[in-house]
Amino acid sequence: MRCARPALLAMALTAFTPSLTLAGSAGSALDAVDAALARIAKTDASYAAVVAVDGAAARAAATAQDALAPAERARLPLAGQPVLLKDNIESRELPTTAGSLALADNRTGRDAPLVAQLRAAGAIVLGKTNLSEWANFRSYHSVSGWSAVGGQTVNAVDPRRSPCGSSSGSAVAVALGYVDIAVGTETSGSIVCPAAVNGVVGVKPTHGLVAGAGIVPIAASQDTAGPITRTVALAARTLAAMLDPAAPGADAIAAGLADVEGLDSLEGLRIGVFSNTTGYAAERDRELDAVLALARADGASVIPGLGIERYDGFSDDAEAVLLYEFRRDLENYLAGLPNALAGLNLEDLIAFNTAHADRELRYFGQEIFLAARDLDLDAAGYEATRDRRRRQAREEGLDRLFAEAELDVLIGITEGPAWMIDTVNGDAFFGESMASLPAIAGNPHVTLPLGTVDGLPLGISLVGRRGEDHGLLRIAHRLEALHRGGP
Repeated sequence: MRCARPALLAMALTAFTPSLTLAGSAGSALDAVDAALARIAKTDASYAAVVAVDGAAARAAATAQDALAPAERARLPLAGQPVLLKDNIESRELPTTAGSLALADNRTGRDAPLVAQLRAAGAIVLGKTNLSEWANFRSYHSVSGWSAVGGQTVNAVDPRRSPCGSSSGSAVAVALGYVDIAVGTETSGSIVCPAAVNGVVGVKPTHGLVAGAGIVPIAASQDTAGPITRTVALAARTLAAMLDPAAPGADAIAAGLADVEGLDSLEGLRIGVFSNTTGYAAERDRELDAVLALARADGASVIPGLGIERYDGFSDDAEAVLLYEFRRDLENYLAGLPNALAGLNLEDLIAFNTAHADRELRYFGQEIFLAARDLDLDAAGYEATRDRRRRQAREEGLDRLFAEAELDVLIGITEGPAWMIDTVNGDAFFGESMASLPAIAGNPHVTLPLGTVDGLPLGISLVGRRGEDHGLLRIAHRLEALHRGGP
């Protein structure tokens, strides 16, 4: 891949510093939509973050919103906010492809429940963002940010580097300032990693808080959608609008999310340092130490050296659960499509990729699809494996750390800085990510752009207790303010 032109790189570096002027916070919704569409048209050919927009539908929705009485519009928490959706989330205007040419005609004419809720809150859906094809669940040697539908999304700060995945386009679109809100999905790291390496806020909520219907799935036990935004406060407002009203504790969490700016200090809070993510590179550890120093100066107690040892075979169990659920959940999704694609199965997708190998398999294969097809695991074996793996991550893992150290939050390094895009060898992760355990256990997880390594964003992760997303985001908002030099 060619190196970025200096002008593009300078623009991306400027975009890394989040603006505190939000696109939908003032003026008309139509002005905000037009400005977002203009930014995409001007810049995105160099970044490939956006795969499709429906400008006419977005402008019509914005015009209708601008016609509301001021008092009525004021009641919409996301009034006038243009939003982009990852292209595995259904919206009524556009196809939902998961990045695959096999689903290029997947027009469902319906909104995923979370999308309907965002619209009801005043958000204006602009279009779809690129993703790692099939949410990075097709090959063990995949290239994050690449799909046959959207091509290669590149990092917002250095376009030679990976945007991480699979919510690549959503994070890059926010980092470049196209919109202040995008929606991603995560099974294990697919929100927090791209948010971290592009220098924006990413939130993976407690599992089950956001409805999963209308999203092309990987695995029901871990899949969730979540917001990627410019600020923690906007992430909280967006998440509140996305909550499934039927989820346990949703009302209390929504109320708490309305008050994330109310924490005046970290006095009396206990922050545990997740040692599994440290020790890989001194420059990364220094950035985390700087954040911990801010927390201590603001009154927090910091408890270092908290880690979790996994049993032998944990990684194999985790993979087996995902493979089992992927085939089951994907085929259930395909069976329910209201179009000509209904009834496709995993074998059909494998055959499609083989028949279109020049476009679908040009950089990497489909070993994960083949492994899911050939998995020798019955229902009883799956349930035992799922429960063993979850117990390790939850009761014997995060729950134990929170209880024994009396923690309010667990902190660590989200992921290393972005690596060079390499279509020959695939992704080059370095060191342990913060993503796996909260993904399996179902705990909420937020990444914040609180560090840099040689000018590249380094995300710092906070993990909270399940069902305490509002408390987690209050602490995140306070750390964000401290990092910016606020009170």
